Amino acid sequence: MPTIGITELLIILAVALLIFGPKAIPKIGKAIGSGLKEFKKATKGITDEPSDEDENSKEKSNEE
Repeated sequence: MPTIGITELLIILAVALLIFGPKAIPKIGKAIGSGLKEFKKATKGITDEPSDEDENSKEKSNEE
């Protein structure tokens, strides 16, 4: 899988600057950052919660 180098990042930044303008770039970055933060929080909550099957199997093994 090819990596993105400095040249490619500069081209992407230049195109984004032309399309959205200099005032909108910080707003877009903030929106993306907060979206990623919420996504991370939601996925962490899912992985931290034990499932019912895990609890049932633990109870059965403790009864034996």
